[in-house]
Amino acid sequence: MKLSRDFTRYIHFIFDELMPPALRDQRWFMKPFLRILTKNTADIFLDFKKQSYAMTDEEFRSTYEKTYGIIDRKTDLNGRCIKRILELVKDKDVLEVGCGNGYLSGLMAPQNKSVTAADVCVTEKTRENHPEVKFIEALAEKLPFQDESFDTVVCTHTLEHVRDLPAAIKSLRRVAREQLMIVVPCQRSYRYTFDLHLHFFPYEYNLWYQFQPQTGTKVTIEKLGGDWVYIETYQ
Repeated sequence: MKLSRDFTRYIHFIFDELMPPALRDQRWFMKPFLRILTKNTADIFLDFKKQSYAMTDEEFRSTYEKTYGIIDRKTDLNGRCIKRILELVKDKDVLEVGCGNGYLSGLMAPQNKSVTAADVCVTEKTRENHPEVKFIEALAEKLPFQDESFDTVVCTHTLEHVRDLPAAIKSLRRVAREQLMIVVPCQRSYRYTFDLHLHFFPYEYNLWYQFQPQTGTKVTIEKLGGDWVYIETYQ
């Protein structure tokens, strides 16, 4: 189903902000809408939050393979976030964690020294569409790179999906030399959602609490197009 990022933001607003929580959090109420949106994978979305922490890494990866491409769009990023990222990563050695179909990595590659992209599942089509990008399959919590391997690490619309958030953030910081850029949706927490999200960041203080930046680290937080852009600068 082709749905733009801006259109899905309206869907989230209607369900998450206007629906009474007592109704919004009921399985029987959400199931018909998920059936329309996700078709035969609706039960995966309905059960994901309950089952994800008992999955093996391979089962977790398989879940994303089964649901890949249900929402058919180029990127989860809005235009303002893309513009901001491209402004800040120019002329760098870049790692994108949670690259999806490689759209952002493909945009970054022409203006940077090199771009490496990692995700739990990378399709052959993604590799073929972006031959200039070095792709690798890896969990955000277990990045297979040495310390400070990249000038900039970019992670967009990914941390809301990981099972071990502190481990993922630690892993991202470990491989970043100069800058870490994170984009997460401004979204309320509910049991049943139109995505495979495990973590939610409705307010700015959620970012400070969840990310726990080290003392002395320069932190910038912006809200662009309905998403949070969190930036740590080390040098």
